Amino acid sequence: MHTLFVVLILLAPPPLKPWLMRTLLGARVGRNVRVGWFAGISARHIAIGDESDIRALTFISCHGDVIIGRYSIISSFVLVYGAADLIIGDHAYIGPQTFINCDECVRIGNYSALGARCMVYTHGSFFPYTEGYWVKFGPVTIGDYVWCAAGVFIHPGVTIGDHVFINSRSVITRDVASGDVVEGFPAQTVTTMNRLKRSMSPRRRDAAARQILDHFVDLGVRRELRLAVEQRDGQVAFRYRGRKYRLLCIPSDSAPPSFDNGPACHIVALVTRPDWTPPTGAPIYPLDLIAYRTPRSNDPVHHALRTFLMRYYGVQVEYSDAAK
Repeated sequence: MHTLFVVLILLAPPPLKPWLMRTLLGARVGRNVRVGWFAGISARHIAIGDESDIRALTFISCHGDVIIGRYSIISSFVLVYGAADLIIGDHAYIGPQTFINCDECVRIGNYSALGARCMVYTHGSFFPYTEGYWVKFGPVTIGDYVWCAAGVFIHPGVTIGDHVFINSRSVITRDVASGDVVEGFPAQTVTTMNRLKRSMSPRRRDAAARQILDHFVDLGVRRELRLAVEQRDGQVAFRYRGRKYRLLCIPSDSAPPSFDNGPACHIVALVTRPDWTPPTGAPIYPLDLIAYRTPRSNDPVHHALRTFLMRYYGVQVEYSDAAK
């Protein structure tokens, strides 16, 4: 009967899948969870956190538990199978066409990512063990704030610490210490995160927000939407779907811009000023880059900029009404 329920969920339209998973499989599914076409999960126990997204044509089949944290994304064409658990933290990302074997437990921490076409194995065998050949089993643990770029291969029994970057096409055959940057075949430590990461003063954070907004205007507004824009006094104005829009930054200490375009103008802002409160009147959608919060809305430009922050700059912004 369990298999029948899984097949039914696999074929069901996406809006019905969370309800069917709760009803038929006893899954704990959070708010605003999305499960795409021909995607599904089969496991002993299933728990999916708020705002997570399992995209089309992805299938997870584990005889253990599957636990996926809040705001995590499992991309399309991902295959996970095995006898043990898959445990994924908050704000994690599994890239398209990634393969994960869970014959032993696989744990992926908060704010960690596997890029496209990564492979994670928890067992290795082919030659007959009874004739003296080796067999290896071992869980894989990936810490918090780990980025495995595209095509990384992780061997059984590997533990990766926190705040680690693994360059694309690397093969990880041994443990990686926290704070390391590794690459190669087999992977070797080449530097540390402390040497690469900048300290962010308020002025640098303001400059980063300005760079992100300029890039979004160029890539998202001009090239993708093919819209004409007007830039003046650090603000960008354009029309989209019959609405007037202004994009701007609220810097950390200088005077904020005026909001005098009336209630018909929608304002989307990147905010680096602590505890800034938007004025009443015009519809304003701030993306707070200090608290990493934003109001929930159906506004397409606000949604596009939030997605852009995550996709191109790794900035994860939660909704203001989300449960903590």
